[in-house]
Amino acid sequence: MYKRIMLKLSGEVFAGKSSDGIDHTSLIQVAKQIIPLAQIAQVVVVVGGGNIWRYRDTKESGIERTVSDAMGMLATIMNSVALQSALESLGTQTRVLSAVDVPQLAEAFIKRRAIRHLEKGRVVICAGGTGNPYFTTDSAAALRALELGCDVLLKATNVDGIYDKDPKRFRNAKLYTELTYQSAIEQNLNVMDQSAFSLCREQKLPIVVFNFFKKGALLKAVKGEKIGTVVHG
Repeated sequence: MYKRIMLKLSGEVFAGKSSDGIDHTSLIQVAKQIIPLAQIAQVVVVVGGGNIWRYRDTKESGIERTVSDAMGMLATIMNSVALQSALESLGTQTRVLSAVDVPQLAEAFIKRRAIRHLEKGRVVICAGGTGNPYFTTDSAAALRALELGCDVLLKATNVDGIYDKDPKRFRNAKLYTELTYQSAIEQNLNVMDQSAFSLCREQKLPIVVFNFFKKGALLKAVKGEKIGTVVHG
């Protein structure tokens, strides 16, 4: 069983059946999946902002890239604060630590402070990405996982793991149960961005890619049971 985990969630898990925004029912369902983890491990969460704003989906907006990325960072803060509220409404102590300074909403990300919260049994949500443009929240998850000494990076998706091609388009898509970092990079597998894979490879941080929407999958991943795809050295 992993003692300290990094859970990477896409912003879309909060949108429910709609394409954007935050759906209350979906938000509570996500929180209910995280709560059992906090009882058996120290939990760090990084949430994307794609349900609100993401550069690659808004290239035609005319908004310059660094500004658009800043808007995306603010979107991750909105999702993080919403998740914090949902978790605490269900009785789980939570802290949001942000790479972007928003003292009215979140604490500043400081490594020692984050670790202290984890040691006290609080769920720590890292918001604001890396605080810099041109980096995705996948990279932020890899960076924070390494900074905070996490044992594994759990990448939640809507498919059962990493495939050689899109399983929603190709019935003969092959599911990998294990992959090396190098294979994932060379095959340009889009489940995570290349810089995140490279960072994990350099520091030998294992990645588990699994279906977040399959009942019990998240808990199995935390317990180290065989599920999804494991990316390692």
